[in-house]
Amino acid sequence: MIKNSFFIETYGCASNKADSYIISTLLLNSDYIQTTLNNAEFIIINTCAVKQQTENKIKTRIKNLYERYKSNQNRHLIIAGCLPHITVNYIDIIKKLVPNFAAIIDLNNIHEIPEIFAEIKKGKENLVLKSTHSIDKSQFHIWYPQGKITEIIPISEGCLGACTYCCVKNARGKLNCYNPQSILDNVKSQLKQGIKQIYLTSQDCSTYEYNGTNLTNLVHNITEIEEKFYLRVGMMNPQFLVKELDQLVSLYHFDKVYKLLHMPIQSGSNRILQKMNRTYKIKPVIENLKILRAKIPHLSISTDIICGFPGETDSDFEETIELIKWLKPEILNVSKFTPRPGTKAKSMKQVNSKIIKERSFKLSELFRTSLLRINESWKGWEGEILLLHKGDQEHQAFGRNIAYKNVFIDNYDGNYGEFRKTKIKKVEGFNLFGSLI
Repeated sequence: MIKNSFFIETYGCASNKADSYIISTLLLNSDYIQTTLNNAEFIIINTCAVKQQTENKIKTRIKNLYERYKSNQNRHLIIAGCLPHITVNYIDIIKKLVPNFAAIIDLNNIHEIPEIFAEIKKGKENLVLKSTHSIDKSQFHIWYPQGKITEIIPISEGCLGACTYCCVKNARGKLNCYNPQSILDNVKSQLKQGIKQIYLTSQDCSTYEYNGTNLTNLVHNITEIEEKFYLRVGMMNPQFLVKELDQLVSLYHFDKVYKLLHMPIQSGSNRILQKMNRTYKIKPVIENLKILRAKIPHLSISTDIICGFPGETDSDFEETIELIKWLKPEILNVSKFTPRPGTKAKSMKQVNSKIIKERSFKLSELFRTSLLRINESWKGWEGEILLLHKGDQEHQAFGRNIAYKNVFIDNYDGNYGEFRKTKIKKVEGFNLFGSLI
C-alpha cells in the first residue's frame, strides 16, 4: 500500500465521469497520488443508480471490497455518486453491505474530499456527509495528463422533470444551472492543455438558463473561442425540440458543434409517455424532426427506448417499432424496464420479464438491420475528421467527423488530436472507413 494514495472507480453517465475528474484533480493538487486498487490507501467508488443491473453490479463490487479489506484498517472505502441517495433509507443498505465504510459523500460535497480524507486519517469512520446547497461544478478546472484529447464539462445538475421511472432525480435534485462565465473559463483552460473534443453534460442540457443566457447563447460563446475543437452537446429532452425548434436549429449551425442530437424519446406510444410523465407527444416530435433534418443535413440522431414499461401493451410496443422504423437513429440505447426504488413506476403493474426480453431483442434486431443501410450516403464524402486514438487494427486510427460518425483510417502512424482531411471509401454499419487526402 502507498501512503496518501487513492484509486477511483466510476460507473454511469458523463456527469459521474466529470465528478470523478474533479475529485481526482483536487486530490492530486493536495499531494495525493493516484494509483491502482491494490496499492491505494483510499478507494473511491463513484456509483450509478439508473438501472437495476448497474445497482446490482455495484452492490456486489462494494461487498467484495469489504470482504477483501475488512481486516485491514489502513484501507479506507469511500462511496460517492447517486446510489446512496436514491431513497431516504438507501444509506442503511450501504451500511449493511460495508459496515466499515470510511465515508459516504454527497454529490455536492465532492470538493471537500481532501478535508474528508484528513478526517479519516484522524481515525474517523462511517462518515455520512450531506451538502446543504448545490455547488457550481464548472468552476473546478481539471488537469489532464499530456496527450488527453477529450474533456467533460458539466453545465448544470438536476432537472425540471418528474419521470415516474427515474430515481436519479432523488439524488441529483432540482435543476441548478452553472455560471456561463465559469463554464467559458473552464473551456479555455482545457483548450490551453491541448483538449480538442469537449462534451457539455448535464441531466438535461436543454433546460440550461442562467440570468438570461440560454443553451444556444452558451454554445455560441464557447464556439467563438479561436482554438480549433469539436463541441458535443449532451442529452436534451424532446420537449425542447417541440417548444424551442428555432433555438435547436441555431445551435447546430455553429461550425464547431457536432451535428449529433441525443434525444431520449423512450416510447412511441403517447399512452405510455403519459404514464412515464413525459410531457410531449409523438406527432409534434416527428413533425419537428422532419424540419430539423431538412435544415441540418447529415444530422445524427441518438435516442433511448425503454422496453416493457408498466402497462405497455403489444399495440404500444408496435407504435415504438414504427417510430424507430421511421426515425432510423444512428445510435439506439435499448433498456429493459426494471422498477427503481423511490419511483411511482415501481408500484405500477409490471410487464412479464419474458415479454420485456422479447421486445428488447426485437427492437435491437430492427436497429441492427437499419444500420446496414443508414450510412450509405456517406460513401465518397470528403471533409475533416478529428483523430482521437488508435483503432482496433495495427496502424489504424479512429476519429470522428462533424456528424459524430465513427471514422477509421488505415495505415496511420501519426499523432492524435489532429484534424485531417479524409475521403470515405467504405461503409459498414455505423462505421465509416476512409483514407487521408
